[in-house]
Amino acid sequence: MNDVTGLDPDTTSERSDDLAGALAAAESELVALRSELEETNRGVLALYAELDSQADHLRQATELKSRFLAYMSHEFRTPIGAIQSIARILQDRVDGPLTDEQAKQVGFIQTTSAEFADMVNDLLDLAKLEAGRIEVSPAWFEMVDVFSALRGMFKPIAVNPEVTLIFEEPVDVPKLFSDDRKLAQILRNFISNALKFTLRGEIRVSATRVGEDSVQFAVSDTGIGIASQFHHAIFQDYTQIDSPIQKRLRGTGLGLSLSKRLAQLLGGDVAVQSESQKGSTFYVTIPITLALQPATPADQHTSP
Repeated sequence: MNDVTGLDPDTTSERSDDLAGALAAAESELVALRSELEETNRGVLALYAELDSQADHLRQATELKSRFLAYMSHEFRTPIGAIQSIARILQDRVDGPLTDEQAKQVGFIQTTSAEFADMVNDLLDLAKLEAGRIEVSPAWFEMVDVFSALRGMFKPIAVNPEVTLIFEEPVDVPKLFSDDRKLAQILRNFISNALKFTLRGEIRVSATRVGEDSVQFAVSDTGIGIASQFHHAIFQDYTQIDSPIQKRLRGTGLGLSLSKRLAQLLGGDVAVQSESQKGSTFYVTIPITLALQPATPADQHTSP
C-alpha cells in the first residue's frame, strides 16, 4: 500500500541527514568563530594593558624631565645672579676705573649672562607648564600700566640707535581682568625677538579692542621677517629659523612656544603675519575678562 503522505521514506531520511550535517557544520563554525573571538579579545586586552603601561612610563618620563629641568633651572639661577652682580659692580666702576677694552669685555659678560638667564627662565617655565604647575592669578589692571612697565624694562636694553621702540596709546581698551604678569611675559618675548631681528627701523607695540569681548596686542617690526613656510612651526618647542642673524644669537627656541601656551592659559591665542625681509607682526588676543572672574569691583562701571 502507498504511503498516504506521498513522501518517499528514503528521500526524507536523506534530507534529515543533510540537515543534521548542515547543523553540525554550522555549530562547528560557530565554535571556531567563538574561539577566534575569544582569542582576539585576549589580544585586545593585552594591547590595552601594554598601552596603559607605556602611557604610565611616558608620564613618569615626562615628570622626571620636568623635575630635572626645574631643578637645574633653580641651580643655574644662583651662579647667573652672581655673574650679573659682579659684572654690574665692574661696570659701575665701584672698585676703580676700567680701560675701554675692559669695559667692552664687561659688556659682553653682561649680555651673555642676560641671555643665559633668559634661557634658564624659559626652561623653568616649560617645566612648570608640562607639570601643570603654572597658576593663573587674574586681577583688574589698566593696560597703560603694563606698557609703562615694559617701556621701563626695555629702556636699558634697546641700545641700537637705528631702532626705535614705540608704545602706542591703547585704543578703546578697558580695564582687563586677567593675569597681567603672564600677558607682560608674552609681550616681553615678542619685543625681545623683535629687537634681536631688527637691525634698523622701528618696533611698534599696540593694543586694540576687538569686538565686545577681546583685546588684541600687536608687536610689529621692520626686521628680517619670516618666510611663509616657517609660520606653522615657529610656535613649536625649540624651533629656530635658519638665518645669518639667528646663527649669531643664542637661544632655546622656546620663547614663542611659551607665549602660545601662556596665551591659551589666559583664554586666548597667538598669531603671526610676516614676509621675508619685510618685517613681522606678532599678535596675542585675550578676552577682556578671564572666565570665572569674581564679582565686578565697585569701580568697574566707570570703565568703558
